[in-house]
Amino acid sequence: MEADYETQDNVTGALARERVHEDLKVLIHDAEELIKATAGEMSERAKTARERLSAGLERAKVTCLDLQERGMVQAKVAAAKADTVIRDHPYESLGISFGLGLLIGVLVTRR
Repeated sequence: MEADYETQDNVTGALARERVHEDLKVLIHDAEELIKATAGEMSERAKTARERLSAGLERAKVTCLDLQERGMVQAKVAAAKADTVIRDHPYESLGISFGLGLLIGVLVTRR
């Protein structure tokens, strides 16, 4: 039972990270567009705000790259676990693959 909760937490965490990653990409794009649009003459207050936005943008880019790297690492770990299970139970894996292939074939040929 514990493994089920652990898996569910991992899936939920992965989905949350993916949403944050996508939101960060959109935010980065919008911030870059805003910085380009306000490149002309500005007041001192606007210049300060622009500098702060640029610094925040750099931090967001670093965070976005970090999230992307974590996702890659987790995918490699999941692939390694799947490989271990398949190697430990080759006939069961083959049976499951055959059954799923058969089911998909039946569903695809159905009208």
